[in-house]
Amino acid sequence: MKADSRLLVVDDSEMNRDILARRLGKEGHGIVTAASGRQALDRIKEQEFDVVLLDIEMPEMSGLEVLQQIRQRYSQIELPVVMVTSRSDSDDIVRALDLGANDYITKPIDFAITSARVRTQLSLKRTEDARREGEERYALALAGSNDGIWDWNLRTREIRFSGRWKNSLGYADDEIGSVIEEWFDRIHSEDRARVESDMKACIAGSIPHFENEHRLLHRDSSYRWVLSRGVAIRDHAGIAYRIAGSQTDITSIKIADPLTGLPNRTLFMDRLSRVAEKTKRHPDHLFALLFLDLDQFKLINDSLGHMVGDQLIIAFARRLESELRCTDTTARIAADEHTLARLGGDEFTILLEDLHHPSDALRVAERLGEALKHPFIIGGREIFATASIGVSLSSTGFAQPEDLLRDADTAMYRAKAVRRGSVELFDSKMRASAVARLQLETELRHAAERREFNNWYQLIVNLKSGRIHGFEALVRWQHPSRPLVQPAEFIPIAEETGVIVELGRQVLQEACRQLKEWHILYPSEPPLAVSVNLSRRHLLQPSLMKEVRETLEEVEIHPSCLKLEITESLVMANPDQVKRMLHELKDLGVSIAMDDFGTGYSSLSHLHSLPIDTLKIDGSFVSQIEDNPDKLEIVRTIIALAHNLRLQTIAEGIETIEQMRILRELGCEFGQGHFFSRPLDASAATELLVAEGALCT
Repeated sequence: MKADSRLLVVDDSEMNRDILARRLGKEGHGIVTAASGRQALDRIKEQEFDVVLLDIEMPEMSGLEVLQQIRQRYSQIELPVVMVTSRSDSDDIVRALDLGANDYITKPIDFAITSARVRTQLSLKRTEDARREGEERYALALAGSNDGIWDWNLRTREIRFSGRWKNSLGYADDEIGSVIEEWFDRIHSEDRARVESDMKACIAGSIPHFENEHRLLHRDSSYRWVLSRGVAIRDHAGIAYRIAGSQTDITSIKIADPLTGLPNRTLFMDRLSRVAEKTKRHPDHLFALLFLDLDQFKLINDSLGHMVGDQLIIAFARRLESELRCTDTTARIAADEHTLARLGGDEFTILLEDLHHPSDALRVAERLGEALKHPFIIGGREIFATASIGVSLSSTGFAQPEDLLRDADTAMYRAKAVRRGSVELFDSKMRASAVARLQLETELRHAAERREFNNWYQLIVNLKSGRIHGFEALVRWQHPSRPLVQPAEFIPIAEETGVIVELGRQVLQEACRQLKEWHILYPSEPPLAVSVNLSRRHLLQPSLMKEVRETLEEVEIHPSCLKLEITESLVMANPDQVKRMLHELKDLGVSIAMDDFGTGYSSLSHLHSLPIDTLKIDGSFVSQIEDNPDKLEIVRTIIALAHNLRLQTIAEGIETIEQMRILRELGCEFGQGHFFSRPLDASAATELLVAEGALCT
């Protein structure tokens, strides 16, 4: 037994302390005693011990409380604790073991057993110490096999760089000193904070080891991409006193994305290929790809400018990095087991390695999705920019790495179709759907060019007089080889591809042209009006004002006969810009209606500042007003709110005469729905105008 082993004996009984100290001291151990729990904790702070013998029953501070505090700082291997208790205290023994005690002895003390158990704990501790020393030697040897070595003494603040480290930056061995600034001052300004953060996290122990890709200034004034790795060496208290590692020049394979500094497609595909090869050799190795795409990024770019778009991309990248840098205890994904890359535009991808279970990838994706729902602050402005996420797993099988990327991309598009900001896991059925979607997208672009879209019209009736007030223009796709295509099938794709702008222009022009024809054939007072829905992309087009003005002038209808409809969610996505555009349209003389009121984000705080003329009550409320008191009260409240703001109301989805009667009694001015008429093409709507008198009941 080594004479330098140090034991701490803690007992409030002086006799017990002395007996244990003498017997264990005779066996060659260095003994220190403490008469209370507080004193014991002070002793542990002042000096290092190999084993603590701790009495459970002590006044003021029990042995269990002392044990808890010891375990907050030291593991069972770093500082073994043997509890001393009476034979009858079995409950205390169980509690002590649960709290992290290594062993126990009972009173009256059997010194032969006590000595054997102390020797066992000392043996286990020294085995662990030897293992740690071996790991340190291995880490340094591993570092030496790479391009350059660095070794930072955290106590003296001195850092040593190998000749290869210096030479890789174009310097001779005597041209770089031994202070950390020689490294950090050469780091690119955009990378330095990240390097320092990762280094601090490694030193603190919040990440298992240091690994960072960053740019370093070469002597020739160019920047070289390097991969720096390191491990922290810790003392018995777990405090890092040294960190050493290697540095490798990766410029030849690292073609970084210039905007975010993240790996680009080239580097990402290289890493994906390596992981794919590993999986072919080890089939149990599970990894996943996450494909992220910012929702409606083109709209943000078009409306706020490319500079804001670039800043949003950078902020998006930083948030992803921040979320991924931490160890995910839920999904068991460590910070060094992922690769985040920007493929281009608003597309990002993440490679997750060494998964335990397929659900781990979904947990990471869902956590990222939640983090991205918080607004980004760009130039003092709040911007909400969610991301749709597709996930593909290596376990689904693949021939080439590109197949997995394609599958994740396919799942991402499925997520967008289901609900923006959601997560979807790839399955084989999606591939067939993706092919069909691509075909539909191609046909949709041609449809806009060939003007295959037709306006249909739904009647809007004055509920008090029963007379026709106007029509809402609804678009249909007259596909050359398919039945009439309904909006739900093509509008989402038109939004994503930008075709919606040209589509909206055609709907607006045709609706105004048709309205002029009706004004000539069927003059009335007030004249018939037509409502046209504005998509978000169309509303935020800088050319919209010019387009509306020229259309009104060309067909010669009064601006008040045109009602442009927007939704609550459209307003809330970009309130300031939408308000400006709506006020310009209002100054032109057109009417503005808010569609589907009550179903989107709450816009009550904005409602009074918007130039709205009409609130449209969503059909989901109207359909239940006969037998659902809550829905009835919601409709009553919306109508009252509108009237208080001097707005008119239109109830959508009226199906029965009773619904119409209730709405009329509540003071709702206008209504539309199948009770009056289903959507009609222009010819059928014209015939309806001829029979207009028969609609009044």
